[in-house]
Amino acid sequence: MFDSARRESYALSMSANTSATKLLGSIMSPLGKALTPAAAKEIVGLRADERAQRRIKRLASKCDHGTLTPEEQAEYRLFVEVVDWVALLQAKARRFLNDQRS
Repeated sequence: MFDSARRESYALSMSANTSATKLLGSIMSPLGKALTPAAAKEIVGLRADERAQRRIKRLASKCDHGTLTPEEQAEYRLFVEVVDWVALLQAKARRFLNDQRS
């Protein structure tokens, strides 16, 4: 779900997201200190609900066809930013859980 939205929007927002993701990563760096195993497992399991997944899929399709309205483009970019943020959180949570097992 999140992966397909990221893949389909890659060309749309690559350079802006790279900078934003790096900045977000540095801001979230202390997060690892606050995680518990239970919280990390919850973060790793985060998924969009069915309604959001359908909306992302529809917007991705319209983006692929070049038919997004300006409002839809803004909405789609927001979804992509949220997906990137969640993916970064999940990566930190996975790393935390792996470190706990070591």
